[in-house]
Amino acid sequence: MDGMTTLQFPRAHLFIVVILSFGLSSFVIAKFTDDPAEDRFTTESVLLDLPQIEDKALSNQASAPVDSEAITPAVAELAMLPPRTAEPELRPQPQWQEISTKVQPGDNLALIFKRNGLSARDVHLVSTSKPLGSRLKSIFPGHELTFFVDDEKRLMRLDYSSGPLDTLAFERNGEGFDAEQITAEPERVLAYKHGTIDHSLFVASQRAGLTDALTMRLAQIFQWDIDFVLDIRPGDAFYVVFEELYHDDEFVGHGNILAAEFVNQGEPYQAIQYAKEGAQPNYYAPNGNSMRKAFLRAPVEFSRISSNFNLRRVHPLWKTSRPHRGIDYAAPAGTPILAAGDGKVKIASRTQANGNYVVIQHGEQFVTKYLHLKNFGRGIKSGQRVKQGQTIGYVGSTGWATGPHLHYEFLVNGVHQNPRTVSLPNAAPIPKGELPFFHAHTQQYLALLDNYKSQVSLALAR
Repeated sequence: MDGMTTLQFPRAHLFIVVILSFGLSSFVIAKFTDDPAEDRFTTESVLLDLPQIEDKALSNQASAPVDSEAITPAVAELAMLPPRTAEPELRPQPQWQEISTKVQPGDNLALIFKRNGLSARDVHLVSTSKPLGSRLKSIFPGHELTFFVDDEKRLMRLDYSSGPLDTLAFERNGEGFDAEQITAEPERVLAYKHGTIDHSLFVASQRAGLTDALTMRLAQIFQWDIDFVLDIRPGDAFYVVFEELYHDDEFVGHGNILAAEFVNQGEPYQAIQYAKEGAQPNYYAPNGNSMRKAFLRAPVEFSRISSNFNLRRVHPLWKTSRPHRGIDYAAPAGTPILAAGDGKVKIASRTQANGNYVVIQHGEQFVTKYLHLKNFGRGIKSGQRVKQGQTIGYVGSTGWATGPHLHYEFLVNGVHQNPRTVSLPNAAPIPKGELPFFHAHTQQYLALLDNYKSQVSLALAR
């Protein structure tokens, strides 16, 4: 035909068309002849088959080769995302009941557990846990215990707080408890106090706002140079630079005394705290000499001297002139008696005249004697080594004594000396090679002390 174009299809394409037509006819006949109604071709059946069709399509797509040029940047970005994973199931944290209580006088751990409805078995497990459980056998009134228990009233955790900074924590681990000591680090703030003595150190300290415990520490620093019972005079004064400790903005106690000065009968004594790294701190004069002496001036807290050193004294019982080669310190029965210095117990025995008594040898040159003891300190026996300040016995009135007191003697090279006036050897000073470091470290504390004294003087002068 003129003006018409005849389309010529390839033979292979015509063959495919014939096959597809035949297959479609067979499918339609099979679907609409004898099938039950529910199996017929419907929109709903197609929708139900969609997930399976989509899965097959994805499977075929995965196995087919990928044309890298056909991947768009957006598809490429999606392909680089990590595969989605199922959200982890959030397990609810255990809800423990918290019970807090304070140790009462006469309490022990078993009584406290019973009072709070906790089992005796948990008492045993906690108190025998290593290495801290044994410390729960010595609990003190006022300390706090916090229990964390589950719904079955089973102990899961115990916190024992001996103060605002120290806690022993015991947490259940199976049929036992793991323990740890938790020590909070407080904030340290510098504080300053000054006092002038009218009657006694303690009255002046209380008026200045010092606690009795801090006053005792102040006295212990200067105890080798000043007798705070006999040497104190009206007008004596002290200046002290120390630390106040705070935790969570709450005052929790006093820290170290960093520097102090005590003026006794017009003579000033200064002391600065110093310690090598990792060593216990001690107190030294600004020149590096130790404030500590090799011997205590008085080895007991006494109320008065009932009899002084006197080589011509008349004995109160026998009314004859008998030398009194020591000092009698009157004190309540049971007052601890301390070793005046480091040494070895030479004798710990009893005689009719001395009652219970102890003799301590301090090297080759010095000997101290302690008479009329009520009883001996724990472990005190001949040959036992003792440290300065260790309790060796208790004030009594055994032997030839008219009342409770300590008779104390001090011998140098076998000769009795007056313990109150004898020249006491110093403890070891700062080594010469360490002095530059000592001065560099302590200069700041001396500067703080001197600056504070200047402020006090200006305030008093107004």
